[in-house]
Amino acid sequence: MIDFSNLIYLKSGNERQKRAYEVLEKYQIFEKLKPYSPVLAGTIPIEIDIENSDLDIICEVNLEFEKDFLDNITANRLVPADTEVKIENIIINGEKSIILNFMLEEFPIEIFGQNIPSTEQNAYRHMLAEYKILKEKGADFKHKIIDLKKQGVKTEPAFGLLMELENPYEDLLKF
Repeated sequence: MIDFSNLIYLKSGNERQKRAYEVLEKYQIFEKLKPYSPVLAGTIPIEIDIENSDLDIICEVNLEFEKDFLDNITANRLVPADTEVKIENIIINGEKSIILNFMLEEFPIEIFGQNIPSTEQNAYRHMLAEYKILKEKGADFKHKIIDLKKQGVKTEPAFGLLMELENPYEDLLKF
């Protein structure tokens, strides 16, 4: 099993993973987010990304102190000064969440924060379940997931379609 908590696995991955590692290291993203226990989740770590897939970085953020989190990002120059950042506050499953979206070189970046430990957030749990399923079902299944994603189907619904899951967002958490 890959240790997804340490980005080092990207260095020996496919070309897109290697490039993601270079960009994240160049801008010291994980070092600057360290107080928030960042973890790279989503499709790039498990090699089911498509051309426009983003780097999903999940963080544990106490949103009672959202201003401190945003000030820390600004003070640490997480995002280059000339980069536009979209900030969104939403509620997901009753949990207050913050999302920051911006570009770093060729990668769309999404930083997602909730007051839940990073490795307990659904994005991470979904990724682990998807990784396990991909390992069990093999290359053909993986290619079918990627084909569905290229057609515009989101990741969890793509797994749901191929596995006949009623509610893929909930059902994947059972794996």
